[in-house]
Amino acid sequence: MRSLLFVPANSEKKVPKALASGADVVILDLEDSVAPADKPRARELAREILSSPRGKAKLFVRVNALDSGLIADDVAAIARSKPDGLLLPKSQSGADVKRLIAMAGLPVIAIATETAASMFTLGTYGDLGPQLLGLTWGMEDLAAALGAQSNRDAQGRPTAPYELARTLCLIGARAAGVEPIDGVYANFRDLAGLETQCREAVRDGFTAKMCIHPDQVEPVNRIFTPAPEAIAKAQRIVKAFAEAGHAGVIGLDGEMLDVPHLKAAKALLARIS
Repeated sequence: MRSLLFVPANSEKKVPKALASGADVVILDLEDSVAPADKPRARELAREILSSPRGKAKLFVRVNALDSGLIADDVAAIARSKPDGLLLPKSQSGADVKRLIAMAGLPVIAIATETAASMFTLGTYGDLGPQLLGLTWGMEDLAAALGAQSNRDAQGRPTAPYELARTLCLIGARAAGVEPIDGVYANFRDLAGLETQCREAVRDGFTAKMCIHPDQVEPVNRIFTPAPEAIAKAQRIVKAFAEAGHAGVIGLDGEMLDVPHLKAAKALLARIS
């Protein structure tokens, strides 16, 4: 996964565009982008989409939160159509993911920073096994939970509480051994700003990004795809360590490399295998 694109499940106009966007994952949304009165129709359309022939994109469904009173109907409507996974909003802890997995029997990505309480439980996702695919973060619901007047500074960058949420999501995902997925870039017309944020996310260790518009997919896919020169360097590092008898430290191109460099090289190569 590199790009995960949201689309309202009840939008017969937007869904085909999302499916044709080149996104690795299309997320059929039953939550925030669907008005309460439209949720039954959204479930019906999501089931129809899931039951139709599928293209290359994986199909996920963002269900409603566990405490919404709506999630049982969501799961009943779509679980038999076997989406590739579910996106759980407002996850409070690993226990919430475990509960959803038990309900639906499907893999889950959790949005793990949308409440104040969730900020204290990002170390609880490590014992869920292969059914937990990744963690991502969101700042709009968190801002509402914190009573913030704004979650961005004068330059449009997330303020300190939301940078903390992003960092804890990254660390929590890596501690759990799952994919860290960067949150959305809200200004879908600002592709230059999106590219900057994508490069920062790759630099910090994220492996994928949420998208809210088809135009965001191409830059996300491009930037989150390891560059040929990075792949070649990783291959050389792995080879050099092997040729050195897996020594703790080696020299390559005038640089001293140790075991963390080897682990990083192997991780990058695993992403393209």
